[in-house]
Amino acid sequence: MSEQAIGVFDSGLGGLTAVKELIKVLPQENIIYFGDTARVPYGTRSDKTIRKYARQDADFLLSKDVKLIIAACGTVSSVATELYESLPVPFTGVVIPTATAAVKATRNGKIGIIGTPATVKSCSYKKEILKQNDRITVYQQDCPLFVSLVENGFISADDDIVRLVVERYLSEMKQEGIDTLILGCTHFPIIAQAISDYLGKNVALIDSGKETALYAANILGSNNLLNTSSTLGSCSYYVSDTVEGFRKTADVFLGKSVEDEAVHINIDQLVSADNSVGRQK
Repeated sequence: MSEQAIGVFDSGLGGLTAVKELIKVLPQENIIYFGDTARVPYGTRSDKTIRKYARQDADFLLSKDVKLIIAACGTVSSVATELYESLPVPFTGVVIPTATAAVKATRNGKIGIIGTPATVKSCSYKKEILKQNDRITVYQQDCPLFVSLVENGFISADDDIVRLVVERYLSEMKQEGIDTLILGCTHFPIIAQAISDYLGKNVALIDSGKETALYAANILGSNNLLNTSSTLGSCSYYVSDTVEGFRKTADVFLGKSVEDEAVHINIDQLVSADNSVGRQK
């Protein structure tokens, strides 16, 4: 048994959808979440900057003695792939588990992928899908406004703004007849109902947070790192911007209030010359 926490990071709050799924799949596990809310979004930044930020985020979690790190961010999972081999603990992003689920789900061999500009540009999901089945046709679309909608509380499927943006981004995929859509950013499940309403109930939506939680459970099991305690685990939340902003919107992603559970850290001050980080005093 390992009571060490699972570390999860994202550029902002979207990764909390993965935390929500982890709590369902592994309720006994302790979780430490870091949201780099001061530097969000990552999806429009250069690859070099994304890799730098991802390493800093991972180092912060390592300073908390975590046993597994999850990059609950489609952008990081797509661009900062070197993290897979450079960390001293098991690591996973969202690309492999999500792509695998999509390949299993499709019936007509037409899969759509939506994500941030950096994720779509990397073609990470497409490459993984075609690696598993090269007969599948893949359609991609970057949807940067989806992140802004969610971050600003525009999430209702009945909201005219949400419906218009969904139609603008997904009309071509609908015309092409996709039967499976990867929600390649952890923000996107929050507006899944609006997306489903537009595409129709016969299109399977693949939630990267859910698939990654299931994948993480398998990693822990295969490495004998599962917490077999009978008690429920705890969650700790850290953000690089104000905790007030986190508290206002975290309940949208988690489905519950976090009240005073969030702690602010200054990620720039914590990063030292040798890339090690520690908790701000």
